[in-house]
Amino acid sequence: MKISNRRSRHAVTGVALGAVLALTATACGDDGSGAGGDKGAEGSGKGKIVFWDNNGGVRTEIWKEIIADFEKAHPDIDVEYVGIASTEYQSKVDTALQGGGLPDVGGVGSAMIAGFAAQGALEPLDERLAESSLDGKLNKDMVESLKAAGGGDDRLYSIPTSANNGVLYYRTDLFEKAGLQEPTTWDRFYEAADKLTNKGRNEFGYTIRGGAGSIAQALDAMYGQSGITSFWDTSGERTTVNDPKNVKALERYAALYKKVTPAADLNNDFTKMVAQWDSGTIGMLNHNLGSYQDHVKALGVDKFRGIPQPTGPGGKRVQVSNPVDGLGLFKSGKNKEAAWKFIEFATSEAENSKFNEAAGQVPSNTDAAQAAWISKAEPTKLAADALSDGSTTIVQLPYYLPDWNTISKADNEPNFQKVLLGKTSAKEFLDTMAEQLNTAQEEWDQQHG
Repeated sequence: MKISNRRSRHAVTGVALGAVLALTATACGDDGSGAGGDKGAEGSGKGKIVFWDNNGGVRTEIWKEIIADFEKAHPDIDVEYVGIASTEYQSKVDTALQGGGLPDVGGVGSAMIAGFAAQGALEPLDERLAESSLDGKLNKDMVESLKAAGGGDDRLYSIPTSANNGVLYYRTDLFEKAGLQEPTTWDRFYEAADKLTNKGRNEFGYTIRGGAGSIAQALDAMYGQSGITSFWDTSGERTTVNDPKNVKALERYAALYKKVTPAADLNNDFTKMVAQWDSGTIGMLNHNLGSYQDHVKALGVDKFRGIPQPTGPGGKRVQVSNPVDGLGLFKSGKNKEAAWKFIEFATSEAENSKFNEAAGQVPSNTDAAQAAWISKAEPTKLAADALSDGSTTIVQLPYYLPDWNTISKADNEPNFQKVLLGKTSAKEFLDTMAEQLNTAQEEWDQQHG
């Protein structure tokens, strides 16, 4: 696997699976009044901490198991669980940053670090990690990925818990019935999407993500088809997002909406999209390793496969980076010692393995990454093979830009819906996004010289 990036200091330095493969949690200060500028306190290492799960609902059950294990091992610490939907987590933290009530520990993945760190909300964790039993036990590439995403000061603001990778899930039974080949190339993907669609029987070839989280999936489809391997051009100052090849790729991809997809896809986030696919009448789904267990429960292991993203020009596979997720310590927390104990425990071998087996993701703890369940989860194994055999190039997204999360979500998700509806052209959409990214990059360069 090759990893392409604008600058080496932003690149994930290794090629291990964890470099491109994604979670979170949190805890609230004793008095609940923590704000961005509050320095907080170490506390007694006992008492109550509040844990915000940034993927509430989806990961609630496994986190409650881990919390029960933690409280059994640390009977003097009480963890209050607060589940927050992934689509609401960013705004929830942003509101707390301004008004107070920040947690001790929070879900801080690479897509969020720069924005939170720029506001002085996060505690640097380098020294704590160096003195911890976790030192030397975490995937180095995941650690470096989180450092690179931190905004340029080379500090670690989040302890990695897991990593993810894009997967194309397809219904093997439907493909076999239709006489279709496995969708290992983009051309086969489009052929299958068309042939598996029968609107009269409410059968569709594909489900497209039009709601929350749509931009990352659209970028994956664009770069995968265009074969462009860097997010920035050779000057390092202008994005390739609106390169003519990417514009053409997005035009083809967006044209799938309502032609071979359900109309409801316009507003579907990943939970609705996954549930819709699991209903059994749709041929293909682009998501990630995290939904594998949902598909197993709904369909069994014999009716679908999860394979690496299709290959494009010249047989090359190009993917955009998936954010590494982790646990961050909020600076305003009033019981940091207890909160750090929770982070250590959650990323220990046994608990990190337990979490990632449930989530279907790749453990950050190197001992947990050797667990037998990984080889039994086919999509995870196939992803590992694809990412280690040199066939895959990763286009590293600019998580280090403080404005990245806003640009890739609030600013442009509604605009992407307009593309799907035919109200805005793919070129207009990508030109607007490119202008925002170029401006954000220029501002970042001015600040970091």
